[in-house]
Amino acid sequence: MSASSDPLNVFKSIISILALIFSIVIICALIFEEQTGLSDDVHPALAFVALWGALLWLSMVEGGQASMVGLPPIDRSLYEKSHPKSWAICEWGHRGDNLNRYLMGRQFMVLALVFIINLSGGPLKDAEVLGLPDVMVDIFLGSGLAMILTTCMLGQLNTQVNASHCMLDFINTHFMTFTLYVAMGIEASGLLHASYLIQIIVAKISGKPIESAEPPRTPLLSLLFWGRVLMSCAILVTAIVYTIGALAAGKTTMWEGVPVAISIILFVSLMSVVGMLEGMQIAFFAVAKLTEQERNATFWSKKTCELLFRGEGHNLPGFMVGRQLMVVSCFFIIARCTTMDIEDGEGNVMGVSDGVQEFFDTGLLGALITTILASIAWQLVASAFPMAFLNNPATYVLLCICLGFQASGICNGAWVIASIHRKIAGFQLDEVYVGTAEERASKQGGGSQSRVDGGM
Repeated sequence: MSASSDPLNVFKSIISILALIFSIVIICALIFEEQTGLSDDVHPALAFVALWGALLWLSMVEGGQASMVGLPPIDRSLYEKSHPKSWAICEWGHRGDNLNRYLMGRQFMVLALVFIINLSGGPLKDAEVLGLPDVMVDIFLGSGLAMILTTCMLGQLNTQVNASHCMLDFINTHFMTFTLYVAMGIEASGLLHASYLIQIIVAKISGKPIESAEPPRTPLLSLLFWGRVLMSCAILVTAIVYTIGALAAGKTTMWEGVPVAISIILFVSLMSVVGMLEGMQIAFFAVAKLTEQERNATFWSKKTCELLFRGEGHNLPGFMVGRQLMVVSCFFIIARCTTMDIEDGEGNVMGVSDGVQEFFDTGLLGALITTILASIAWQLVASAFPMAFLNNPATYVLLCICLGFQASGICNGAWVIASIHRKIAGFQLDEVYVGTAEERASKQGGGSQSRVDGGM
């Protein structure tokens, strides 16, 4: 992904950076005027630290994914001495099925961090800041644009750009080691193990065996595995029941005046949109290497692929940028639908205790539901049935919307930030350290130490 330097794109980049700076200013002003959830409930200093801490960690999580997925084909001995931390991370992270475990845990981390960002910097109802006119407040605060631009450009796209080309330098830090441990810990906890049940069901339906780089589980490990699956399913069902209960009672941070029925429909609809976008990403990469005849088997798959792979193939990375913007937009609205908010004098949701209600108010229930049902589940289905996604007219419509977002240049500032970050950090292309794929193949006789893992 790259932004060209023609005059139009330079203009878009300038506007994008100015919009980002303005967004950061008004978000910080909201925090210190105690007009965000966390600053109002606790203290502005905590909200400020939580916001920037979550953005920083999100940037590592997003960039780390690009590196972890891209490095398996490279012989680790080639960078053991030049990048010892990267080597140690990959030595453990690429062992057996650990990459898939990391990807599952990191998916929940992304949602949890976005929910924390929303709690820390998202405006309260009827918030006003810096004496701005109503139209500016509606555009940047009412629509969530300020939060979306800040999250996408600072927490996601800029590090994805750098990590996709400078994988070794990007993860050669103890911060990434800590991130890997947390992601693996989340997966090991069993919180997301309901996803494995979905994976097994999809594999049975598709007739495709589940590939693993590890030996079959022992009876004890199988018992522990299925115990965590049952626990995860129970937690997921509980989260859904209480979230729907809060929506039905009007006890969430949903915008005032939105009817309960519309809130529930919006929640389900946005979950489906996020799911489609997550599945489309997997499906597009799955069919990228198919022949044109194979891709164009049906009317909608032909229209989708003609648009996606038109010309020199720039629409595929363009879709990834637009998709990121659209997914984050949906995440913030889903966060409003699912984050509980109990007014003074109101009873707790479904009569739970105050301690349980305080936990519900963090928004983690929504993060769990979204991770499993709007992300991982759809990725698994798309991996098994990529052509079914291509033959869906909704896929073509969403592709057009994503390309429209990308063409607007609203996130072009991410490349400017990435360039500045790359120069300050001294990142270099991976080829500087390990050579090109062709050079490595000629030295190793075409071999490769590690398998390429599809991940999720």
